[in-house]
Amino acid sequence: MKTLVIGGKDVEEVKIGKGLPLVFIGGPCVIESEDHALFLGEEIKKVCERVGIAYIFKGCYDKDCRSSIQSFHGLGIEKGLGILSSIRKKLGVPVTTDFSIPEWAPATGEVADLVQIPAFLCRQTQMLLAAGRTQKPINIKKGQYMSPWNMRNSIKKIIEGTGNDQIMLSERGTFFGYNMLINDYRSLPIMRQTGHPVCYDATHSIQLPTSQGSISGGQREFVPSLTRAAAASGIQSLFMEVHDNPDKALSDPATQINIKYIETILKQAKRIHDLALELSEEHGEDNVE
Repeated sequence: MKTLVIGGKDVEEVKIGKGLPLVFIGGPCVIESEDHALFLGEEIKKVCERVGIAYIFKGCYDKDCRSSIQSFHGLGIEKGLGILSSIRKKLGVPVTTDFSIPEWAPATGEVADLVQIPAFLCRQTQMLLAAGRTQKPINIKKGQYMSPWNMRNSIKKIIEGTGNDQIMLSERGTFFGYNMLINDYRSLPIMRQTGHPVCYDATHSIQLPTSQGSISGGQREFVPSLTRAAAASGIQSLFMEVHDNPDKALSDPATQINIKYIETILKQAKRIHDLALELSEEHGEDNVE
């Protein structure tokens, strides 16, 4: 399996891959202000240090997929990337964000240590090629409409088109009717068969897409149990959107986890991940026919 090497230039180096410790990717859905993003990053970093887990800060500068034009979309690319650069410098941790049009990729890649492809755009050739050309590690969110085995095609586009093979795949739920997502945990070992690391997006997996008219609902009470199941299924990293006051968040309030819960969730996930890793080393991978 490929090992992603993230950061390492002026910030902590984080590695994601087979046999390596679990990595946490977390932060607000959208950067609301520099002070707020820095506060969350500092607090999450402290939690990760106590738990003993590597940390990558996540925050978006423009959420182009909002259902309503009136929704808060973010601070924009220039201001948002400036804040991410500041967080990277002040906290000494790698940062990640997504982009929504190919033209945003070069500037995003200049700042982000890990470039993210939004789920709805995971098949878009020009998006994938633009991400690959940054020569930064890439996290492709599996589309809610995509089968795990078809994610091979997205990987192939990047590698054959740009030569960049630093790719990770994220599970974030699959459509079940119009306003519901479910998790099929078979997707995690299936996507691992690509030879690339897999990530579990715990907070988007509990989303109820556009179930409240112009905004999405969510069932964040299920985040802990779903995370435990994912950790046992063999993930290499864990993704969550985190807020200190989710109900007042400017974007996706129902699908952000309150920061006060993440230490317990991460402790459980790390313990299960480490046990699953130990068992796989003792008894080999699951090869049941």
